[in-house]
Amino acid sequence: MGQFLPSFKAYDVRGKVPSELNPSIAYAIGRAYAECIQPNTVCIGYDIRLSGPELQLALAAGLNAGGVEVIDLGMIGTEMVYFATAFYKFHGGIMLTASHNPAEYNGMKMVRADSRPISGDTGLNEIEKLAHALLEVGDIPAEFLPEMTKKDVYDDFVTHLLTFADLSELKPLNILADAGNGAAGIAMKALTPHLPLNIDPMLYEPDGHFPNGVPNPILPESRARVEEKMRANPGHYDFAVAWDGDYDRCFFLDENGQFIEGYYIVGVLAQALLRKDPSHTIIYDPRLIWNTLDIVQQYGGRAVLCKSGHAFIKEKMRAEDATYGGEMSAHHYFKGHWYCDSGMIPLMMIAHLVSTSGKSLGELVGDMVAKFPCSGEINSTVADVPATLKKIEEAYPDGEIDRTDGLSIEFAEWRFNLRGSNTEPVIRLNVETRADHALMEQKTGELLALIRS
Repeated sequence: MGQFLPSFKAYDVRGKVPSELNPSIAYAIGRAYAECIQPNTVCIGYDIRLSGPELQLALAAGLNAGGVEVIDLGMIGTEMVYFATAFYKFHGGIMLTASHNPAEYNGMKMVRADSRPISGDTGLNEIEKLAHALLEVGDIPAEFLPEMTKKDVYDDFVTHLLTFADLSELKPLNILADAGNGAAGIAMKALTPHLPLNIDPMLYEPDGHFPNGVPNPILPESRARVEEKMRANPGHYDFAVAWDGDYDRCFFLDENGQFIEGYYIVGVLAQALLRKDPSHTIIYDPRLIWNTLDIVQQYGGRAVLCKSGHAFIKEKMRAEDATYGGEMSAHHYFKGHWYCDSGMIPLMMIAHLVSTSGKSLGELVGDMVAKFPCSGEINSTVADVPATLKKIEEAYPDGEIDRTDGLSIEFAEWRFNLRGSNTEPVIRLNVETRADHALMEQKTGELLALIRS
């Protein structure tokens, strides 16, 4: 089946407002969701984007038309939809967010009962097909007047978060927290009074105009203000944390303001869990793997490889009964959070680890960075993704090949992963080595020259 609506992607809905996503499309999606998933109750939340409330009204009206009772969660983060759906035993949940896309975008992340993701092969294609049919026949009302029941879930959500760290073991750490004018500031205002931490807030006020740029701390320009404040106050902060707009991803900087690749945070969280119980299963993605494997092996745990992408990771975690799943893109998944990703739980765990380990965050990741230096993910625009992958594979015939996700080729002292984007003519490269930073830089340059030639 071809893509009928430009806003439908592999795992979610995401498009420009109003050309690719507007109230009429949102209404049709609500009707289609109701028919395909057959829920009795569905909760809806939205992030700080200005189009959220209007789209919510239309989406809710569509759900109502399909006989669904709608719960209005208000302005929240994506993980709170996952929490509310599972915790209150709703039959489904929809989050209105475009994550780190520019301000003119919005989108939807959908789950069914128990916060199981709805993606292309688990219902999203059917929802798209039906929504398209409704739009074709013009079966859309002139105005949207839904019935919704408001529910404030912040108190219960905070209580849930507090189970992920022993508060009696937390030290009064100094933490710089940058919400980037996204939705994380609201959650932090609810959470902070319960923590014995000294948290210095930055840009907590939600603002869909994005006055300080779209919050996406994986981009150097997005985290520059945090780095600047850390450098201006040497020795003051124990670490910094920054979130994207819907805070399902979180990023950390060490006590010196040094940005930590998400890959090493996966290692730190896996290590923390395995120290408590070495029987845990850890799910990891194929882009960067050696550090994670080293830690899991060291502590006697079990590591299971899985294709990148939240729907794949969540499915694999349930199948393997995994405690934790980590992607180098800073998505962290927890069994205790219904196998879903959270940007708040890692903050709780990192604060606990720094409090109890006797080491700074820089020291916790320092050995990992030295043992397994990595390039970080580097994007290149190419004319033909499959042809580029073929060219690179032919250039490295002696390595061990894995095709779990794109192309991974491994040698004794270095390895790389190269994968195409699902939505654009972009190819993403990750390179890592065994304790050889110069080799990592050399091979990264060599591969980029080939990819871009």
